[in-house]
Amino acid sequence: MTRNIIKPSIEIAKKIADELRVTVDYLIGGSTSMVLDKKLLKRIENIEALPEEEKEKIYYFIDLAITYNKTRKAYSR
Repeated sequence: MTRNIIKPSIEIAKKIADELRVTVDYLIGGSTSMVLDKKLLKRIENIEALPEEEKEKIYYFIDLAITYNKTRKAYSR
């Protein structure tokens, strides 16, 4: 049994991924997480470069914002 499977070149796969704003790894099923926001990705990279104490402060405020928004959504129903 012959299957007619099209295999795009790396360049084409990269263009498709760029258009969809995901990684090539995501397209081929190697990753389950999508990176949609390049500004967010850059911020994450910058945070990773910080000393551990500074990262913990940032994580605290991120968690605070997430909890606040979840609570607000829960009570707005």
